[in-house]
Amino acid sequence: MRVYLDSTGCRLNQSEIETLGRQFERAGHTLANAPEDADLCVVNTCAVTREATRTSRAIIRRLNRANGSASVVATGCYAHLSPGAVRALPGVERVVGNLDKERLVPLVLGLAGEVELFDCEPLAREFRPGALGRTRAFVKVQDGCNNRCTFCVTAIARGPARSRPLDDIVAEVAYLAAAGYQEAVLTGVHLGSYGHDWGDRAGLQTLVEVLLSRTSIARLRLSSLEPWDIPPGFFRLWEDPRLCRHLHLPLQSGCDATLRRMARRTTQAAFRDLVAEARAHIPDLGISTDIIVGFPGETDDEFETSYAFVREMDFMKLHVFRYSARPGTAAARMAGQVPDEVKRERSARMLALSDEAGRRFYARFVGRMMPVLWEQVAGASPEGFRNAGLTDNYLRVTLDAPEVLTNQILAVRLARLEDQALVGEWQPEASFEGSPS
Repeated sequence: MRVYLDSTGCRLNQSEIETLGRQFERAGHTLANAPEDADLCVVNTCAVTREATRTSRAIIRRLNRANGSASVVATGCYAHLSPGAVRALPGVERVVGNLDKERLVPLVLGLAGEVELFDCEPLAREFRPGALGRTRAFVKVQDGCNNRCTFCVTAIARGPARSRPLDDIVAEVAYLAAAGYQEAVLTGVHLGSYGHDWGDRAGLQTLVEVLLSRTSIARLRLSSLEPWDIPPGFFRLWEDPRLCRHLHLPLQSGCDATLRRMARRTTQAAFRDLVAEARAHIPDLGISTDIIVGFPGETDDEFETSYAFVREMDFMKLHVFRYSARPGTAAARMAGQVPDEVKRERSARMLALSDEAGRRFYARFVGRMMPVLWEQVAGASPEGFRNAGLTDNYLRVTLDAPEVLTNQILAVRLARLEDQALVGEWQPEASFEGSPS
């Protein structure tokens, strides 16, 4: 059977769809590059905002238009929360909730047992770097969340926090390194809670230390970390240069009053101290964040307070969301819902602030030599190929070169800033830190 995989939403969704692909391959099936070539389409949906649910529905409809004879299996948060609505979409044969997602492949294939996630020997050709359009591998280390942020539907859709066994994660990262991946990204709904469900409050720190000592992965990156989950001494991990110098610390609002209504377990003062400590320990650290505008009850004064604090923090990038009421959440029942036109204006101001801060952060590195993991060819140029990639601190870089550099870590001189990316200077004698297996 030929299987086409699609996903929308967070990095965790991407990690899960890649795992499902490995399971289908291990069960003897083939991954299709386009829905037109598939017998089965699997979609990992998202419900974090109303826009995410619309995107999920649009993907399913698009797949059905592309290939009306293919069956569609829908999973993920939107499918879990609204199974009836998803089941009614064209082509959907089956809906698999989040609690059954890890068993999706045997359920769909009618298998009695589990399907192995990976096997180091032989390596599956289809999961070498670039086969699914990625040179970075997303590794799910935990699922679920015990926080009860008043705006968030994810805890409802994903259930309580639960961690994967450490040895399973080590085996997966070792497999990915052997397959030729240069970077693994650790993901989860509540990544910082790794190990908490079995009583280890420093579980994530332990996991990172073990992965760095027991695998040969060239780069290890952490996805989103809640500010209150970071234990004392955590930033000493970055003494190992393989740990990428980027942190995504979701703030959501820079106003303490709004944070209290959101049930976020941080304050301006605590967040400011955390950012200062991180920057003191990790040179050239890039910090990004999430910001919600138009949360219920957010007055003009509260927004201005939030805006001023976000400017003070000088993030390299903001992911800005207009508040979207999600069914079943406490915030959806709150008074003081903010008009859409006010949300749009506040969003535009925050996005402009993000662009300004991003340009300032990028400009710091013009003229520097920095290693880049080249991810793809983004076009052609008179010099040959336009390669695109990322530094370890999440700077986007392009480089015109006579060679395709995909999945290599090559140190280049960052010559100038252009169109929200740094432009590298081709130097044939430049050093490679890693190369495909």
